Amino acid sequence: MSAGVRDQAAEPRPGAQGLARLTPRELEILELISAGMSNTAIAGRLSVMERTIESHIARIFAKLGMSPGPDENRRVLAVLAYLRDTEL
Repeated sequence: MSAGVRDQAAEPRPGAQGLARLTPRELEILELISAGMSNTAIAGRLSVMERTIESHIARIFAKLGMSPGPDENRRVLAVLAYLRDTEL
């Protein structure tokens, strides 16, 4: 394992404990994201406007402490946090 990988492993993961802050609707949306659904598909499934889904996702990222950056994909990081938190 390289030093860079070791350093990253020691840092707290974004969203590691933030899922408790999400509303039931935000968790539902994050679950649908983790199933591979697009914003458009989620909006259709929940019978809401796509802009509503975008707003929910922005709040999910904020609650999980995920700022936009060139090196990370917040959608993937949010799904990873969800999957880690929901492991049995």
